[in-house]
Amino acid sequence: MKRVLSLITFLLLSIHLFAQDNSANEIEMADALYADGRIYVVVAVIATIFTAIIVYLVNLDRKISKLEQQIKK
Repeated sequence: MKRVLSLITFLLLSIHLFAQDNSANEIEMADALYADGRIYVVVAVIATIFTAIIVYLVNLDRKISKLEQQIKK
């Protein structure tokens, strides 16, 4: 029984690896964005989103700290 399960597992893994072979060699979207100069816009948008999330979390932490201090008093 173990041999059958092992065989099935290895067959499924090999099929999965063959499916990834063609797409691993080419990154067309990144090349197109870089060629058009749009990659900088994408990076700027992602950086803005992460900055906004960090600012929000810092403000939330300050508010929670103030509430905790008020509860202790």
